Amino acid sequence: MSSIDDGRIPTLDGSEIALLEPLGKRKQVEAGQYLYRQGDASYDFYVILSGLVEIVVDSDGGERIIVTHGAGRFLGELNLLSGLRVFVSARVVEAGEVLAVPVAALRRVLATQPRLSDKILAAFMARRADLLTGAAAATRVVASGFSPESMQIREFLTRNRVPHEWLDRDIDPEVGRLLDELNVSQSDLPVVITSGAVLRRPTRGVLSEYLGLTAALLPELLDLVIVGGGPGGLAASVYGASEGLQTLCVDMAAPGGQAGTSSRIENYFGFATGISGGELVQRGLVQAEKFGAQLSFPCTAASLREDAGHFVVGLSDGTPIAGRAVIAATGASYRRLNVGHLDDFEGKGVYYAATDLEARMCAGSPVVVAGGGNSAGQAAVFLADQGSPVTVLIRGVELGAKMSRYLADRLEEHPLIRILTQTEVVGLQGDKTLRSIRVTGPDGEFELTSAGLFSFIGADPQATWLSGRAALDGRGFVLTDRALGEGHRGIWTALGREPLPFETSCPGLFAVGDVRSGSTKRVAAAVGEGSAVVRSVHDYLDLVSSQLD
Repeated sequence: MSSIDDGRIPTLDGSEIALLEPLGKRKQVEAGQYLYRQGDASYDFYVILSGLVEIVVDSDGGERIIVTHGAGRFLGELNLLSGLRVFVSARVVEAGEVLAVPVAALRRVLATQPRLSDKILAAFMARRADLLTGAAAATRVVASGFSPESMQIREFLTRNRVPHEWLDRDIDPEVGRLLDELNVSQSDLPVVITSGAVLRRPTRGVLSEYLGLTAALLPELLDLVIVGGGPGGLAASVYGASEGLQTLCVDMAAPGGQAGTSSRIENYFGFATGISGGELVQRGLVQAEKFGAQLSFPCTAASLREDAGHFVVGLSDGTPIAGRAVIAATGASYRRLNVGHLDDFEGKGVYYAATDLEARMCAGSPVVVAGGGNSAGQAAVFLADQGSPVTVLIRGVELGAKMSRYLADRLEEHPLIRILTQTEVVGLQGDKTLRSIRVTGPDGEFELTSAGLFSFIGADPQATWLSGRAALDGRGFVLTDRALGEGHRGIWTALGREPLPFETSCPGLFAVGDVRSGSTKRVAAAVGEGSAVVRSVHDYLDLVSSQLD
């Protein structure tokens, strides 16, 4: 039997099985039969009524048993809700009977039966956490060194919590033999080997579509389209879907936005001991999927237009997505340093996030963090806690000017962190990877040895995809409701109403989070706005419906 904690393999009692019984179909199963296989695009939610089922993963040409389930237990993990391809196989080892419940019926149970929902979702989340290491061989990324393309693939899989294994062609001789067997050449790298497929130099879009992260079979017209999967967008997805709106959320990279890369958030209400951005995002994703929201990553919004009374979001690949209302939650992106050779070192020493992935690449070597906001502070503490001596550069004269006081105090007291004020980066040096940084400060120009430069020097709003349909402030952030000046009153006078909370100068188009002018640049504030905006969406849709009656 399994060594996994019982929290991962709870047993359903008779009343819980009775609740599921009318929703599924009983099936007799024989020893050796597979209920689903690694790489399958979908499968049912199975409850074992009798017999035994092993969960196995392909590993080095064979199968390795992860856990064995008996009567009263259920199969599956988070990909039942997200649509990801299956990472493991379920093989019957002792004949018996199972109850097969379709995913659509399972979603109804999760939304309407809180006690049973909690038991199932807790197991699903714990199993995914186990699979990130226990089933890593399900997806293998083979690369030569740390090329930017390889790092993009690795970051994409990590942020989407896809179990995977990293193999370096230059270090492991066994990898070379594997590639020879697959007829893969050096020019094909990076290669992703998953579910029997060999994807040569895949883009994130190609990989996402194959794995099942890209939404398919969308309705012709959605109630709500949310552009941006950060805290604000995910919160809107949860509340939109839970309140009955057909909801789709898209993001250009991965769920979580900048918050998803935060190693530790300590000032979020209710988490006194802190929570990582990745874990917070994962909980939000599960909630959104539980209520039936569709999520698609990566999908880059390129344009916005109106057509026959609804909105059409144009994706960068030309795909149109139609919605009765749209929420812009695209946030802001970190500015790039104005230094020479920056392109040569991005992904090879210059980073815009500080996660386990980047920390492992720096491996305790000296690093530099540029920036004086909370993201920079969280990155500095995390990297120092991983053993890297950290130099924090700020252009101002005081660390606490833009950083929460608790975080500034922590930086000032950490033995591996030093702070240089009135200092900024003027040059980068290295061969294939970053080796040192030229900086200038009150005492002139000097050099810092550094394996990594983590840049958090301010952010610019991601609003160009709005195609001029929303009024912006002088810095390019989206104006909403009371911030709209007299120059934008005409449309509201004609409609005979005031703009709704979070509504832009375009009726039915809303903005929340960091992209919105005047917003508080904090995770909790973005979540609050994403939650509250759905009330305005409902009001807008009611107004439109009443005008049509």
